[in-house]
Amino acid sequence: MADLLTKRGEDYAQWYNDLVLKADLAEHSDVRGCMVIKPHGYAIWEKMQSALDGMFKATGHVNAYFPLFIPKSYLAKEASHVEGFAKECAVVTHYRLKSDPVHGVVVDPDARLEEELIVRPTSETIIWNTYRGWVKSYRDLPLLINQWANVVRWEMRTRLFLRTAEFLWQEGHTAHATKQEAIEETERMLGVYARFAEEWLAIPVIKGVKSASERFAGAVDTYCIEAMMQDGKALQAGTSHFLGQNFAKAFDVLFTNKENKQEHVWATSWGVSTRLMGALIMTHSDDNGLVLPPKLAPVQVAVVPIAKNAEQMEAIKTYFAPSLAQMRARGITVKFDDDDQKKPGWKFAEYEFKGYPVRIAIGPRDMENGTVEVARRDTLEKQVIQTTDLAEKVDHLLDAIQSNLYEKALAMRENYTRGVDSYEEFKESIEKGGFILAHWDGTAETEERVKQETKATIRCIPMGGDISPGKCMVTGAPSKQRVIFARAY
Repeated sequence: MADLLTKRGEDYAQWYNDLVLKADLAEHSDVRGCMVIKPHGYAIWEKMQSALDGMFKATGHVNAYFPLFIPKSYLAKEASHVEGFAKECAVVTHYRLKSDPVHGVVVDPDARLEEELIVRPTSETIIWNTYRGWVKSYRDLPLLINQWANVVRWEMRTRLFLRTAEFLWQEGHTAHATKQEAIEETERMLGVYARFAEEWLAIPVIKGVKSASERFAGAVDTYCIEAMMQDGKALQAGTSHFLGQNFAKAFDVLFTNKENKQEHVWATSWGVSTRLMGALIMTHSDDNGLVLPPKLAPVQVAVVPIAKNAEQMEAIKTYFAPSLAQMRARGITVKFDDDDQKKPGWKFAEYEFKGYPVRIAIGPRDMENGTVEVARRDTLEKQVIQTTDLAEKVDHLLDAIQSNLYEKALAMRENYTRGVDSYEEFKESIEKGGFILAHWDGTAETEERVKQETKATIRCIPMGGDISPGKCMVTGAPSKQRVIFARAY
């Protein structure tokens, strides 16, 4: 099946599109800019959801659900918020259709809404309007809420998983009694995202703060995790926003503090989306198809019996049954593929292409020798091993694959991260891709000039990195530290 793919080195964008479609992850919908997430793709997303949901709840958050529709007037209450999302909003203007003898079904002009409804591009406004009724006293704080939902942002240029008009995500929205608590929450959730990216997706990320021009609309500060894809482009893998009191003031969310005085609450919001599917694909996959980290693979081990007849198939089932039970007892997800309508060679190609981390093959000779053949997807290496303690061996192999994928991605990022000191050096270096560490004078004018002239943006101001001062590569003005520039998705 790998011959169905465009090679990465020939056309990376087409390789990505081919892989998403041919690995049965998603397909384009008849609705412009929208996608259908197919079972194999959705199963991966479900594992992401499950892991993240557990991490959120471990930090004290609970799930709720808020309306898909937002009254238009709500968006107008926070000026920078409406300005940031106005061009992406889908608007509901009518509530009824009617039959027409000439045109079929048409919008009933008499059913116009008194106030238009926005299909949520994000939920800050509807949630903060709700929180006004939930928060009265310091005893009601902190309010730690997450929602799993879909959102709509009317994108003109779309790409499956990376940028679609409708996508799935989670959005956390929290309220706090103090500024410090809210900042700590913002940074804590960024840490959760970074840990999830590195421990589950096996994607190394850099934590940082966005420049003012790249902040979320309505935020005081936006924190992010940035990842590097195999083509050297950056991908924003998650954001966490310190909202200050902006939304609390816009929606009059007040609480009585311990001194019996009223003040506005402090807020955060944070989210990741199905864009992580794109990150997963582009970080690890190869010219042979999809490569999945074992922790997120819907099926971690595919077992392919090689039998000439029904009698051999039953013998292999009996032979492998103890190992199968032991693997499942360890929590390993295993598919024993005894479908006699497909040949073993077809199954090998299918499981390799769809990214199953481990494939085990068993034939009559293996039964005689007490062995199986084990193939790992990340390196394509095969070895024949004894079935003694097979479940434990496979468990260790899955851990090794998870670790190897992370280390491979980290090595690539480090190899394509470099510092420059002059603008000429920068313009030459950016053509090679990767992360470029350079000094910036902190002005929007310089940032915009670099963007217009090179198509590179400031991905983040790194947290915890080198804070040595220097001179801006463009203007020569003083710079507090190097920032990360890159071309990005």
